[in-house]
Parts: sequence; C-alpha cells; structure tokens
Amino acid sequence: MEISRRGFLKMSGAIGSGAALSTLGLDLTALKAHAAGLTKMDRLRTASQATSICCYCSVGCGLICSTDKLTGKIINVEGDPDHPISEGSLCAKGAGIFGLSEVNDKRLRKVLYRAPKSDRWEEKNWDWTLKRIARLVKDSRDKNFITRNDKGQLVNRLESIGHYGTSNILSEECWTLVVALRAMGLVYIDHQARI
Repeated sequence: MEISRRGFLKMSGAIGSGAALSTLGLDLTALKAHAAGLTKMDRLRTASQATSICCYCSVGCGLICSTDKLTGKIINVEGDPDHPISEGSLCAKGAGIFGLSEVNDKRLRKVLYRAPKSDRWEEKNWDWTLKRIARLVKDSRDKNFITRNDKGQLVNRLESIGHYGTSNILSEECWTLVVALRAMGLVYIDHQARI
C-alpha cells in the first residue's frame, strides 16, 4: 500500500494526538477498534488469494481464500462473486468454513476415542483407529453377511453398514469407491450429490 507524504503526516499526527490524549484518561476504545480494523484490511489487501469450492454439498459454491503471505495461514474466506453458480453468496455452512482452518484453536487435531459406556475420552493414533475400523467392518460382515435371500437366491449383501459419500470427488474416484463398497457387500450406498 502506497502512502503519500501528506497522508503520512496526517496519520502520524493522528497517532501522536491519540497517544497524547490517552495519557489524559480519555477512552480510546473506538480508536483502537478502528486501528485493528485497518490492520485486518491492510492484511487482506496484501494477502494472496486463491479460489476454491465449498465442500459441503453438490452445489459447489465458489470461495475466495485469502492467505497471509508472512505466515502462510488463511486469514479470510468469502464467497467468489465471479463464480457462475453461487455468484458470491454462501449458505451458513459455507460461510462458516473459515472455522475449519487452522485459525480455529478448538479444531480437533488428534484422534479421540470414547469406549462404550465410558465417561472419558482417550487419545489414540491413526494406526490404532484404522485397524479398529477394519476390525469392526470385518466383525459386522462375519455376523451379518447375507448370502441367500428367502427364495434361496444368492445375494451376497451386507445390510448392517451403510455409506454416505461426498459430492466433491471425481467420477473416477466415485466409481472406485462404489466398486470397493459393492465388493464388501454394501447395499445402502448414498451420495451427497443426489440430495
């Protein structure tokens, strides 16, 4: 951001006056809030921007993600006005996507597991988690796999597990996923794009 000599003198005078007045016991809360807003706007002006797509539904609304060049972290997410579908508007889920970034200090960063009928969470690693999921799927298949229906016809299906897929994968990825799920015998397969 370029600033003229006159603008620099005005800004210096305002800051100096504010500092002088702050020693007299005046409330400068509004001035501090305004200065903080200017700082964010300056950061947005100098940030690098990239377009993306919201991950929540099959509409695929456009997003503009502003990333701070110094820290490399996302500092703002807003709707893309040039996007042909959403034209800059976002639903509540899309507008809240900024909360999924690293800025949210309450975002889960580790695997937490709570055993059945337990009142406390345990921290686990991904290796344990993936093995547990595989074990539960295998146990469910061993217990609930139906090979023949009431008429005696071979059906090979598993009705105790369902899958609900995302709308943000490619056709090839979707095909591969459905083939794998069908190979496991799943019948209840749905997709977010259908909704």
